[in-house]
Amino acid sequence: MEKIERKYYTSLYEVAAAVNSVRIPDTVLQSIVENVAKVLGAKGCSLMELTPDGKLLLHTAAYGLSDWYVRKGPISADKSISEALEGKPVAVLDATEDKSIQYRKQAKKEGIASLLSVPISLRGQVIGVVRVYTAEPREFTSDDIYFVEAVANLGAIALENARFYEYVKKDHEQFCRDMLEWRTARWKPWMRM
Repeated sequence: MEKIERKYYTSLYEVAAAVNSVRIPDTVLQSIVENVAKVLGAKGCSLMELTPDGKLLLHTAAYGLSDWYVRKGPISADKSISEALEGKPVAVLDATEDKSIQYRKQAKKEGIASLLSVPISLRGQVIGVVRVYTAEPREFTSDDIYFVEAVANLGAIALENARFYEYVKKDHEQFCRDMLEWRTARWKPWMRM
């Protein structure tokens, strides 16, 4: 058991370091899903954001899943493990038969047996989920769930940082355009002489 706990702690440290780094936000999110999949020995992992209207989940980062599976269709918040969006982790032993799975046939084709969906919450509001996919049927332990919950909390910070990064980037670009216009307008009278 000690070896598994060490893997969890090491991975949490790596995820926290990535979140706290100056890396591009998409790279941080990709690092999160890759870390989770590898530590849990899972087929794959994805991080999905909830749309502002709360109706759909959109893949933000994925690891170990085919492009076909990631782009299989819109993921309805009501039809796809909705309990996770109520703030509760949900483990599904058979993703090909469980009625809470929206795309059961696609899960079978992708080779997904079991699934764990953990909410990503920011300031008490669920903003998405981290999903872990296994190729073999698996009952997730309380330690597995706790680890993914901890990573999901770090994922919330990473998503917020990504939003701030985009906002600041756009604001900076607009500022540069405004400064260029101001300089051009300021020096136009001198250029006529």
